[in-house]
Amino acid sequence: MEEYSKKTLDHFMSPRNMGEIKDADGVGTVGNMRCGDIMKVYVKVGKRSKYRGPSTEVEGTSTEEQVPSKLGTRNSELGTEDFIEDIKFKTLGCAAAIASSSMMTEMVKGKSLDEAAKVSKDDINKELGILPKVKYHCSILSAEGFQKAIEDYKSKAGKLIS
Repeated sequence: MEEYSKKTLDHFMSPRNMGEIKDADGVGTVGNMRCGDIMKVYVKVGKRSKYRGPSTEVEGTSTEEQVPSKLGTRNSELGTEDFIEDIKFKTLGCAAAIASSSMMTEMVKGKSLDEAAKVSKDDINKELGILPKVKYHCSILSAEGFQKAIEDYKSKAGKLIS
């Protein structure tokens, strides 16, 4: 029998961000026929100012226009970035597959797309407290499902621009 960490068991018993986003910006589906695990990842992408540090309130400006104390420029001058506003998953699989999906959503939610794209299968596995070797593929699937959802979002966004 596999030995799971307390964190893995917690994410299996109380998965975070489980469900579906009806109007998702991107959807990624992956599966491993060998073990029967199937994951579907839904992402909602938002836009925000790239500057997220401390700001100094300036009389007569809106919150978005507040002057960052260290930079001396307005947020609106710094541009925007895409970020993972919401993420949900549906997983048909074992405890490790559900826990990996749940952990992945926790690790990428709120991050910019660039930051979130750096979250790897090894990062997910490490955060779970190291899955048994025979279950490592579950962290691979969750990372791949997220990457496919981002690819889907980018392909749709590209179609809207052209």
